[in-house]
Order: sequence, then C-alpha cells, then structure tokens
Amino acid sequence: MTHDATATATPDRSAAPDRSATLVIGATGTTGSRTCARLVAEGHAVRAASRRATPVPGTEPVAFDWYEPASHAGALHGADRVYVVPPVGDPDPARVVLPFLRRARAQGVRRAVLLSASSVPEGGPAVGRVHGALPGIFDEWAVLRPSWFMQNFTGDHLHADGIRRHGELLTAAGDGRVGFVDADDIAAVAVRALTDLRAPCTDLVLTGPEALSHDEVAAVLAEATGRPVAHRRLSREALRERLAALMPPEFAGLLADMDLAIAAGAEGRVTDCVRRLTGRPPNGLRAVVARELDLPPAPTRAPAGPAAAE
Repeated sequence: MTHDATATATPDRSAAPDRSATLVIGATGTTGSRTCARLVAEGHAVRAASRRATPVPGTEPVAFDWYEPASHAGALHGADRVYVVPPVGDPDPARVVLPFLRRARAQGVRRAVLLSASSVPEGGPAVGRVHGALPGIFDEWAVLRPSWFMQNFTGDHLHADGIRRHGELLTAAGDGRVGFVDADDIAAVAVRALTDLRAPCTDLVLTGPEALSHDEVAAVLAEATGRPVAHRRLSREALRERLAALMPPEFAGLLADMDLAIAAGAEGRVTDCVRRLTGRPPNGLRAVVARELDLPPAPTRAPAGPAAAE
C-alpha cells in the first residue's frame, strides 16, 4: 500500500456563512442522496436535482436532465454551489457537462465539486476532461476521485447482483488490490468541500482504510452473510463481452480496462483524505457490509484469561 499525499493543506472547517442553496445533481443516486442528507442535517438549503424532480427529504426537488439543456437554468436558480455527478455510462461526459458548468458560472454559481474517480486523472478520458477544465471555470472547486465503492457489493451493482444470485464476484482484476471506499465517506467529504469556508481547489483521492483484493472482499462477504461467496477471475475480453450486453461497447471496454489496471496495481493505495477533510477515519468494509445489509453486530468476545493463554 502507498500513501497518497494529494491535497496537503488542512482545510478550514468553518461552514460558509451564506444561506444560498447548493444544487445537488444526481440527488437520488448513491453519493447524491447521502450528500443531500448531510447538507440538510447541517442546516443548508438544498436543491435536489433529478430527471423526475423526485422528492428528497428536507430539500427543494428540481427537474434536471443532462441531455435537456432547457432544464439547466431552472435547476441552477438560487444556487451558488453545485455538486456535479456526470451522466452515468456516457463515454464523453464533457460534451454536456462543460457547457452546463459554464452556464452555472454565468448564473452566479461560485463553487463546484465534481465527482470523478481515482482511476481517471486530470485530463484523462471521460470525466478527466471535465476535471482538466474545472479550474478554468471556477475559482472555488474540488474534484473528488473516490476509489471503487463498497456499495458495489451490497446495492444494485452487477457485483451485488452476482453475489446475491450466484455467490460469485466476477472481475478481471486478478490479485490486484483496491482501497474500496464507503459512499457515506464520499458524501461526508463532498459536504466539507462544498461548505467549508475555503474550497480545497485540488483533487482528492478518497479510499477506505485498507486495500483489499477481490478474494479478500469475497471472504469478508461470506463471513458477514454466512453464505459462500467466491471471486471468479475472467479475462479482459470475457468481462468486456459480459458488460457489453448491458451497456455501450465503448463503455464496457473502458470498465474492463479499469480491471486490468487494478490487476497491475493501479488502485492498491490508501490515502488520508477522508480523515483530513472530515476529522475521522474512513469506514472499513466489514462495518459497511453489516450496515448496508442490516446484519446484527458481531458478538463481543470475552478477554482471554490466563488459562486461554497457556
């Protein structure tokens, strides 16, 4: 494991004093819903953007569609900060996200926090292009680059579905390790990046407390659920073909290549960004699995006495 020193400055944790709203795009999604909940709990006004303007507790729901520019101005009304979740599955999100961000700046949004990924560097493919352009649009900004989500094993992801249906975790990642991160921790960092008096103005690589192989993940899931779970190793082509049945072939190939990068060690790092931005350590996989699957806590073991130590 390596320690990533991205963003070395300690943030000012004072909340921004104004009462302008934060627009949360993807407000019903994995990180957006959690970010909304945390912002509301801290007393911030939130405009919760989704295609159907789905009600989100404590927020003002607004209609927003990346591919319907007519929806953008109304969603931005009254907002001076925005949490940006790019369109899922689009191999070239910059073509819709960058015009929106420029419009947001023109309408008075002063701070933008972009959700990217640890595997995509500034100027890289897909959302990396948005990352590269963001500092030229906003003076106050941050890019969150989380590792792979722990919720992939418990929610609606293909991994979670395969685990539930067949007790299998299918990847082309081999023995590669990943610093899997809890979506709750991503949201906690997002809120700090959105509301602290000073914006991070950097990219933040977010991970959990340890880097795990998929074999180790399968063992954690099996232990937690009491059901067999095995990591089944696929070739890059086998994984791409499997994914291409569910999404555009170009995006399927991109995801398969990301697994190859994991196998080569690209994601085997642990950073301290969650602790530095939130003041607490990131959550571990065992705790997240127990919470997400609503499992009973592990029994507390009595301390070993002298006889047990002999």
